[in-house]
Amino acid sequence: MKSRRPSSTLDSIQQLERDRENRRQVAAHRRASKAAEEKSNADAGLVGDVDFMRAIRAFRMEREGDAREHSLPGDTKVCVCVRKRPINGKELRRNDHDIVTCFNPMVVVHNCKLRVDGITKYLDNQAFQFDHAFSEGSSTEEVYFHIAQPLVKFICTGGRATCFAYGQTGSGKTHTMVGIQEMAIRDLFAEMEARPDLNDVDIFVSFFEIYGNRCQDLLNNRHRLNVREDGKGEVHVAGLQEFSVQTSEELLDLVEEGNRLRTTQATETNDTSSRSHAICQVTLRRGNGRLLGKLSLVDLAGSERGQDTKSHNRQLRTESAEINKSLLALKECIRSIASGNVHVPFRASKLTMVLRDSFVRKHTRVAMVVTVSPCSTSADHTINTLRYADRVKENAVGEAAQEPVCRPYDERQRPASAPAQPRKQNAGPSPIRDR
Repeated sequence: MKSRRPSSTLDSIQQLERDRENRRQVAAHRRASKAAEEKSNADAGLVGDVDFMRAIRAFRMEREGDAREHSLPGDTKVCVCVRKRPINGKELRRNDHDIVTCFNPMVVVHNCKLRVDGITKYLDNQAFQFDHAFSEGSSTEEVYFHIAQPLVKFICTGGRATCFAYGQTGSGKTHTMVGIQEMAIRDLFAEMEARPDLNDVDIFVSFFEIYGNRCQDLLNNRHRLNVREDGKGEVHVAGLQEFSVQTSEELLDLVEEGNRLRTTQATETNDTSSRSHAICQVTLRRGNGRLLGKLSLVDLAGSERGQDTKSHNRQLRTESAEINKSLLALKECIRSIASGNVHVPFRASKLTMVLRDSFVRKHTRVAMVVTVSPCSTSADHTINTLRYADRVKENAVGEAAQEPVCRPYDERQRPASAPAQPRKQNAGPSPIRDR
């Protein structure tokens, strides 16, 4: 039997050359494929790192069926939802891409990172769960239907309700809150007309802002206000004017004027950043002056990290510190409500002091709309915002015992009652593999 000839040095060299050529062909094919994918993304108006975008797209396709229908508005004492805004043209021009995925009730942030070798790309997926999660395709009407509309009926039964809009500056807080204000006002007047027992009820409105450590009446030439607590523990805003209104148009005009006069300044991330907490209070009073219900619509100042204020002047740094201090106090108050604590630390800031009624009364409800930016350069901001919102209600999401009744949102239908959903999980890192 003829024995096999042992491989020579020449054969080994030729094999190495063939392997090298194969690797070159694979690399060339990979570069051509990546270039074609980049061109396809550019033609579709998508920009950013193609490897990260491919991994995010694969993640979304894999979990496409995980989204649930929104539960019906219910009687949850504290309701927290997240709204993601669409990516805008300015972000696309600087080659930013979408890194936030919403499939109700989950929100996942795909933090794009490199491993220690500086070459290998991977996604650090951080997942959060809330009562509701609205993607960029959701309208303000849908957000209002699930979050704020139940509060309108609630105050007509003698309740105190507060709706907050919270998020990074430039994430769409004011846009969302303005829409909620308009729809809440129209629904309030419709509810008043439909209920004969409210014929003797008058509607009053006040609009003020907390700017730094100052309180100013936006409907009275920015008159300085004093926040005081009397001997009975009641908090009063001395000097605040209330205006009686008879029609929804009259009320909308006053609210629009208050929004227009609000304090804004240019910052590193937003040319018209809201630098104050704007508080619009709609009050219902009986003919004898007795308070029936109160709805507070609060557009909070844009949150900022300390490292984002390094190039600010002294005034802006002081404002940022006051904003963060009041937001921390607000979080602790809402957590106390959600967990049923007897003590609510409302004296920690002026914002929580003026909203004392919404925190210490038994017949109260709180809703928070958390807005997030989708772009990759805001990943740290977005994660911090979601962590804040998660801690607000970390012990309360999904406490209702019964199964939620779910169906798609329909603006022609206004149903009632359904509980919240269970809470957060972590999606973990996702490696990116080359094609």
